[in-house]
Amino acid sequence: MVTAGKPKNQAKGAVKRFEVYLINLDEAVSNDPRNTRPGVVISPDEMNRNLEYVLIAPLASTKARYPTRIPTEFLNEQRFVILDQIRAVDRSRLVKRIGELDAKPAADALDLLSEMFAE
Repeated sequence: MVTAGKPKNQAKGAVKRFEVYLINLDEAVSNDPRNTRPGVVISPDEMNRNLEYVLIAPLASTKARYPTRIPTEFLNEQRFVILDQIRAVDRSRLVKRIGELDAKPAADALDLLSEMFAE
């Protein structure tokens, strides 16, 4: 059931680190998103359980290769977790879970995040 004026939240259950979601990037959140892009949840599980927003990194099939981008195969294509474009999104913008990162790119992302935010 959808309350008038409020979009249904597809991510009602536990959102976990390194799950991949389609993210609604429309200016206003609605039940009919038109601009969706895949994103990897990079916020820690404790944060995901307790806050109404999550930190995501875009997952894209870009040709630009930077040291802040983690290569991975996702949906049978070469893609990159773009850690230089991290953003916070409200959980209501998580449209649909479409998978999760494999162990190696997830570990590489953690290593790179540690390096990016170390002193």
